[in-house]
Amino acid sequence: MNDLYILGIETSCDETAAAVVKNGTQILSNVVASQIEVHKRYGGVVPEIASRQHVEQITIVIEEAMRQAELNFSDLTGVAVTQGPGLVGALLIGVEAAKTLAFAHSLPLIPVHHIAGHIYANRLVKEMTFPLLALVVSGGHTELVYMKEHGHFKVIGETRDDAAGEAYDKVARVLSMPYPGGPHIDRLAHEGEANIDFPRAWLEEGSYDFSFSGLKSAVINTVHNAEQRGETIEPADLAASFQTSVVEVLVEKTVRAVQEYQVNQVILAGGVAANKGLRNHLTERIAELGNVDLVIPPMNLCTDNAAMIAACGSVFFEKGIRADLSLNANPGLDLESFNR
Repeated sequence: MNDLYILGIETSCDETAAAVVKNGTQILSNVVASQIEVHKRYGGVVPEIASRQHVEQITIVIEEAMRQAELNFSDLTGVAVTQGPGLVGALLIGVEAAKTLAFAHSLPLIPVHHIAGHIYANRLVKEMTFPLLALVVSGGHTELVYMKEHGHFKVIGETRDDAAGEAYDKVARVLSMPYPGGPHIDRLAHEGEANIDFPRAWLEEGSYDFSFSGLKSAVINTVHNAEQRGETIEPADLAASFQTSVVEVLVEKTVRAVQEYQVNQVILAGGVAANKGLRNHLTERIAELGNVDLVIPPMNLCTDNAAMIAACGSVFFEKGIRADLSLNANPGLDLESFNR
């Protein structure tokens, strides 16, 4: 069997990324051009600016990924690209670049779901063992995904309002922390005590869905009420209390789903997977179960990157998933639509 060399392209938000992965598991290159410094002054991602930055960086990033991989385009098996979800203008840049390369070099074009990519970042660390459960926690997504085999996704829980990452950024703004706020909250939380009793949204019995809007509002109201009374709340305690509430809900729902679905492996995925509080508590609780394998990707594979897209694209390629040159960006793309 010939080796698979998949070029992955990722432009769903504010990172322009390209990578080459061999046989779905070996990273030959993984190049990311971040826009954090550009968007920091605005307190969040500005879609129009993100799109323009992608236009400026996309060719440079792809060429660098190919140079580091020491391959020519003729050596590639296919081109995988994030089709969605994400910012439509940003997605379009990556999709058009991938279509151009696929056409110019007569390569198969493989559409990839952004969340599927985050899940498959874990395969770059350790082989998946099925059935498994993925806890996906990124900026705009909080989901529990059950997988019975490669490339088959069943969303058993998702966010009903604010995702965990969005709640982190909004609370960070209240504390006057720079964008992105998640890492700052995480660092501060380890310096404080969780002595404020914030709500946990468990929702109705048996539900694996998530809701963090009420928690976010509770934090904002606590800060405003203290200001009106002239009281001072220790920011580290506020951060610790907020993070404890988020992490407890994420981890306990995951543990309950692990027991119900009898999975062999749990994988953590998405940008918020870099959160040390979440990583530590999930590790402790899964260890208590005794017979379940836990995989957590390194920090550089938690945030948006193209190696994860190439890794997922390798699986999709082997499953026969292809797109033609009419492929378009889809900001509302359904993860389960890729099931075969």
